[in-house]
Amino acid sequence: MSDEFAQELARMAQVLHEQPDVEQTAERFLEFVMPRIGTTHASLLLVLRGGRLESATATDALVEEADRVQIETGEGPSFSVVQDEKSVVSGDVPRDLRWPRWSGGVTGVGLRSVLSVRLRTPTTTVGVLNLYDPVAERFGPNDDVIAQVLADHAAVAVANARSESTLWQAIDARKLIGQAQGILMERFDLTDEQAFAVLRRYSQDRNVKLRDVAQRLIETRKLS
Repeated sequence: MSDEFAQELARMAQVLHEQPDVEQTAERFLEFVMPRIGTTHASLLLVLRGGRLESATATDALVEEADRVQIETGEGPSFSVVQDEKSVVSGDVPRDLRWPRWSGGVTGVGLRSVLSVRLRTPTTTVGVLNLYDPVAERFGPNDDVIAQVLADHAAVAVANARSESTLWQAIDARKLIGQAQGILMERFDLTDEQAFAVLRRYSQDRNVKLRDVAQRLIETRKLS
């Protein structure tokens, strides 16, 4: 690894850890990767429970469409990366028989090549980096190696941003529920436990998330 590349990795790690959320972390990551590989079409998909995928960021509408078809069909290079735990290259996407529903669904998109690389921490697969190009046979072994090194260094930052985002969502939900409990306690002279039981029962009976029940009560001052 050259000194210049090592310095770039250090710079990237610092920039990524300074980002406030998952989306911006992913966007900054793509800004580092694309010039190194020499393409302007890229995305980052996050891995959810059960191997499902969701988009964190995409550079343009073509990439968004290619990723959308992957997510809807449940097949494509990103799913192969998650399942096989290794990178995947396709030099002619419309003719690739490994994922017939995906390749057929993106034939008219105009992206001929794809390189998909896993973002992995020591314990889990965080996401998948997808690099696309309209030129066939665009990505080679060297691109694969560079993308994997960058992805390995970015994985921890993406995982941390994702965990922090989830934590703040949980904290926000607890605050809302606490406010809603206070409203019920004051209005109906309930204890803290009784007020929470009312919110939970309403949530279960109406099949509405507890956070949304609390938000509605705070905004309208009524449950129904």
